[in-house]
Amino acid sequence: MTANFHVPTSKADADPRRWIALFVLLLASFMNLIDVTIVNVALPSLQKNLGADPSQIEWVIAAYVLAFALGLLPFGRLGDIVGRTKMFLIGVAGFTLASAFCGFAPSIEWLIVARVLQGFAGAIMTPQVLAIVQVTFPPQEKGQAFSLFGLSAGLAAVAGPIAGGLLIGANLWDLDWRPIFLVNVPVGIATVIAGWFLITRTPGHPGLKNDFVGIGLFGVSVTALVYPLIEGRTYGWPLWVWIMMAAAAVGLALFVLWEQRQARLDRPQLLNFSLISNPNFLLGMLVVTIFASGIPALFMVISILLQGGFGFSPLESGLTNTPFSVGVLAVSLVAGRFGSHYLRARLAVAGALLVVGLGWLHFIIAGVTDTIDHWTFLVPLFISGAGLGLGFSALFQSVLAGVPPRDAGAGSGALQAFQQIGGAVGVALVGEIFFGQLTTAFASGTAPHAAFTHAAANATLYQIVSFAIVIVLAPFLKKAGSTGAQHAPGKPPEAQPVPIEV
Repeated sequence: MTANFHVPTSKADADPRRWIALFVLLLASFMNLIDVTIVNVALPSLQKNLGADPSQIEWVIAAYVLAFALGLLPFGRLGDIVGRTKMFLIGVAGFTLASAFCGFAPSIEWLIVARVLQGFAGAIMTPQVLAIVQVTFPPQEKGQAFSLFGLSAGLAAVAGPIAGGLLIGANLWDLDWRPIFLVNVPVGIATVIAGWFLITRTPGHPGLKNDFVGIGLFGVSVTALVYPLIEGRTYGWPLWVWIMMAAAAVGLALFVLWEQRQARLDRPQLLNFSLISNPNFLLGMLVVTIFASGIPALFMVISILLQGGFGFSPLESGLTNTPFSVGVLAVSLVAGRFGSHYLRARLAVAGALLVVGLGWLHFIIAGVTDTIDHWTFLVPLFISGAGLGLGFSALFQSVLAGVPPRDAGAGSGALQAFQQIGGAVGVALVGEIFFGQLTTAFASGTAPHAAFTHAAANATLYQIVSFAIVIVLAPFLKKAGSTGAQHAPGKPPEAQPVPIEV
């Protein structure tokens, strides 16, 4: 079904408010992105202020990432059904309210629940942003509009750690870490008001339906995988932990069978079965999950190492991490010049840069004694950031190169969801290594500095191995242009019309 909505074909035909509306969309996107990086700097302050244990600190990150991942696909479809502008405004309002709940959290349990709500709200808002741009700008302006989102993401990566350190260090009104969340409240309110008046209303498709059984199977399965990975160490890896992880595998198998049934009956699917049965896309989802699993956990470890182990202030910790974000931003600004050329080679080079940068960082941390010179982190973190900036754009293009045009939207949404799931799984696995090693070291009477450096150095081994696996798998992805789309004999794929859904 296609809504009766005017899509501009020229500048004269487009909404004159579109660039101001784009600023509103960018502001919401920036608010969501900066929240991801700003929290890492605050983790030691959170742990101390709220008396949190290691697994609860992991949940502060993982709860948001997991909720965001689980909500992307169903809320993206819900935007198609009820209207994307409406869902965007609901998402921003929800994110603003959830940020207030986070900022006023009286306990770590409250904060974790508020982070779940924040993650779901982010998942309501995010899928609508690019979709609104797609139907607001004429073809000749879309490239420029989309490029601003890349710039916004890079700036958020750079600004997050510094802003977090400044806000916590300022200790505004004796609120300690709380302003990192409360700063979203006035920004969110302004975004909702401006968006209400400036963003073009996109109609819904009431005839479309969501796959609620698929949503349930997928959500329960992923939660059943991540929850025991984070909580297993706390409870000593009892039998129920392994039962839950086995149940997660069964649930994912049932999810695949359900999506196959829905496809056979021509009914709504959470994830198109044509993608599930596409070997290149399956390999791509695996690579995306592995690639995305390393970075959120890395900065959890570095922040706790610097602040908890060596007494860095939040601002000093944020500034130490900044070279990574600068590397991401610098490479993102030039990566677009490559277009769709050399995708697999770029992904392999990205993996190599990350292995070299993080391997260098591993040896720096392992060699620390009683003091840390933050300048020694600069080059390896910059190299690692450059690898991440180069890798993600090439990775998404490589995976989607093997997806038929009709499934491109669903494929992109699925990859973003698995990117977030990878982040949650990485936090769980690296947290198990880091906090497990830290606990063992303290129990054996190891000095605090040595305990933190030993645990952090071992934790970085996960990232080195995961990005090495990416290098190995990169050559097996399809070349750009190999869509694998099915078409009628004698009729080339490009001759088939691709309907545009608004």
